[in-house]
Amino acid sequence: MKALRWHGVKDLRLENIEEPAALKGKVKIKVEWCGICGSDLHEYTAGPIFIPEGSPHPITGEMAPIVMGHEFSGQVIEVGEGVTKVRPGDRVVVEPIYACGECEACNQGKYNLCSTMGFLGLAGGGGGFSEFVAAEEYMVHKIPERVSYEQGALVEPSAVALHAVRQSKLKVGDRAVVFGTGPIGLLVIEALKASGAAEIYAVELSEQRKQKAEELGAIVLDPSKLDVVKELHERTNGGVDVAYEVTGVPRVLTDAIDSTRIGGEVMIVSIFEREAAIKPNTIVTKERTIKGIIGYRDVFPAVISLMEKGYFPADKLVTKRIKLDEVVEEGFETLLKEKNQVKILVKAE
Repeated sequence: MKALRWHGVKDLRLENIEEPAALKGKVKIKVEWCGICGSDLHEYTAGPIFIPEGSPHPITGEMAPIVMGHEFSGQVIEVGEGVTKVRPGDRVVVEPIYACGECEACNQGKYNLCSTMGFLGLAGGGGGFSEFVAAEEYMVHKIPERVSYEQGALVEPSAVALHAVRQSKLKVGDRAVVFGTGPIGLLVIEALKASGAAEIYAVELSEQRKQKAEELGAIVLDPSKLDVVKELHERTNGGVDVAYEVTGVPRVLTDAIDSTRIGGEVMIVSIFEREAAIKPNTIVTKERTIKGIIGYRDVFPAVISLMEKGYFPADKLVTKRIKLDEVVEEGFETLLKEKNQVKILVKAE
């Protein structure tokens, strides 16, 4: 089958590899759509970050070259021995987290914080940038007919957004701001809407992304045209209740902290590639809280239910659809060159 494999920085190869089998406890899936994640882009430009290179991943036993892609949907075509959760013909998405099940985080049920955590599509096990995937049964979630395969490919990134809001102290009627409206930032806006935020502000430079944020109902502020911290304090009479930092830019983290009210909270959702300097007194003197999240846990069913109700709409979030043969130039390179792109989906055929 055709599969996109990571060999090194700027070295992704579409290769013919052996089709996976539905071994015991596994579900073989024909991939329909797979999204290009920011993590995939980081691996392309600066990896390996999560991809094991030189030594095997402790859970999967695999190392580079590995098949990429972890945001995908598809149809079950075969199930292995002992599988009872799904059957051939079911429409599914995959929650791609590998966890050891034995460390302190796993014992607490926080499998996304596992000390040896990995992702299918980054740590081995196959990936969505291929024609077929054989995933562990526990990873597979059925999607209803009302949720399209395109929508299904957004479940994984939407889970990140919903987990970020769930882990924050946002209450119904609160005011929030999202710094950065790339794919995850836009999905955070959707999660905030579903969680009952009264006002949602979005700080963004890109014209298309500003437009997308407005379409989703956010009040957009352009940091190139005004002092967003001052503006947020004036509009909210003292600062927002919760700020979500989704850019990974050190200076933006400072603005996110300063934008919150007394006793406010900052949720760090992005991955930072370099250190970020902060002024502790801006936290101490206002009794603010800073909290980070990684990935998600126990949230896929809730995301799928919200999608049935119209949240996280693919028609407003997907800006380009391409074929697997085009994935490097029309996908990864396009995301590097065209900052107005939001979510690119790849058709596995």
